[in-house]
Amino acid sequence: MATITRPDEVDTVSSAPLTDTAAECRRVGLWSRIRHATPTAAVITLLAGLAAWGHTNDWKLPKFSALAGEGVGAKKVAWCEEHGVPEAQCVECNPDLMPRGPDYGWCAEHGVHNCPLHHPDVAQTKETPVVARSDFERAAAALALLDRRPNNSACKTYRRRIQFASFDAVKQAGVDVELVERQPITESISSNGEVTYDATRFANVSPRVAGTIWRVEKNVGDGVRAGEILALVDAMPVGQAKSELIDALVQESLQQKTVKRFENLGQGVVAGRQVIEAEAAYEKAQVRVLAAQQALSNLGLTVNVDKLRALSHEDQLHELRHLGIEELVENEGDPALATANLLPIRSPIDGVIVAREVVAGEVVDTSRVIFKVADTSQMWVTLNVPLEESKQLSLGLPVRFQPDGGSEAVNGKLSWISTAVDSKTRMVQARAELPNPDGRLRDETFGAGQIILREAPEAIVVPTEAVHWEGCCQLVFVRDKHFFDSPDSPKVFHVRTVRLGAKNGNYTEIIAGVLPGEVVATKGSDVLRGQLLKNNLGEGCTCVE
Repeated sequence: MATITRPDEVDTVSSAPLTDTAAECRRVGLWSRIRHATPTAAVITLLAGLAAWGHTNDWKLPKFSALAGEGVGAKKVAWCEEHGVPEAQCVECNPDLMPRGPDYGWCAEHGVHNCPLHHPDVAQTKETPVVARSDFERAAAALALLDRRPNNSACKTYRRRIQFASFDAVKQAGVDVELVERQPITESISSNGEVTYDATRFANVSPRVAGTIWRVEKNVGDGVRAGEILALVDAMPVGQAKSELIDALVQESLQQKTVKRFENLGQGVVAGRQVIEAEAAYEKAQVRVLAAQQALSNLGLTVNVDKLRALSHEDQLHELRHLGIEELVENEGDPALATANLLPIRSPIDGVIVAREVVAGEVVDTSRVIFKVADTSQMWVTLNVPLEESKQLSLGLPVRFQPDGGSEAVNGKLSWISTAVDSKTRMVQARAELPNPDGRLRDETFGAGQIILREAPEAIVVPTEAVHWEGCCQLVFVRDKHFFDSPDSPKVFHVRTVRLGAKNGNYTEIIAGVLPGEVVATKGSDVLRGQLLKNNLGEGCTCVE
């Protein structure tokens, strides 16, 4: 049976719970709004406090030295804002703490300020160094060789001194130092090169007449002397030239006898016309002899006609048959050598057979190269030099070439400089002659070449990282000679303008500006450069008074 509830009972039961829920909702909404508003209020409060602090302190952060060096009860130290050291220790603000040395100004000869070569007393060494005459000569040679990057004569940066508060401050800044020293230095032009045979000591050997290779006497790698037989060619024109000479000699002998017989008969016995015709025939026979002799000479066969005239006809035939191969006949006595068609192929130079392109029985002609002979005791290396560096080249300059795969460099001299520029690479070719007595250099070998412009065995050098460009001058930072005199001595680096020379590896040549024995900042020296530039920004350009 369903239960029936009266209306007044419903109102009585539900009225109390509805009132409690509304109150609870109001409390939760208030706390939620407070919780969301709290971060915003905190940020506004922080910004207001920061604004009040900034207005009070003129919007300047405290120095790190003030934060790290002053604690509760610590004595406040006056700080030099400009030079980053305590005011009482600042040598720039208090020159009496470290009086400046003499200012010699600009050296027009070497392009630096306070030139140590002319004024060694500016060097930061315990004792004044002695400058040798060789240092002046080395500097003059380096400056005359190339256009070096100049310094600004009006620059006053060299008067600056960079100071640290203490030795610990130098260490914390990461500044390291090294001694200025002497090292051999080489200034050169680097280029790629290719080794080839010396063209004046190389020969392509071809037969002087077409024929068949009868025998090959030499092979690749054999050493030969100039005039030594390399091969024999069986050529019909050789036999024909010899026959022509024999025939010309016979005719000459006959006409000579006729002329003599007419002369012995006396005048009036023989008609004058016959005498003239006989003399003309004799002269014509002599011309034939000369032509036949020249034909053999053109084949490389030298014949003594006067000797042949004194021989009998049989001896003439024997002499001409073995013409040019007499040494083979004497050494071997081969009956096959009796043919009169053999032409010896001889080496034109002393050297080594580097190529053989023929075998016995092969037909050859005058356009065919059958041997290549080279004198490898001297080779050529052709170097490709950039056009902008070619103006520094001159004949006779030393060349150092390192072949690929070779353990030692080979030295030579520049013997030729091209008058043209390659249209594709824009390079200028230069050639050097390289000695090769032991045969280490090989034809068509590539490698790296150096054309030596200047060598200084005792150049003044510093690590390359010690050199900086300030904007108008090249400079280094030289440690003061009194740096370690006492714990209270000023920790100062002097700014020194320098003139740079060649670079070899990690070292740079100093033409002028520092002397051996001085100490320069190397690693971390960019910290000093940064301080120098900061000071320059505060004081304006230092290139003018």
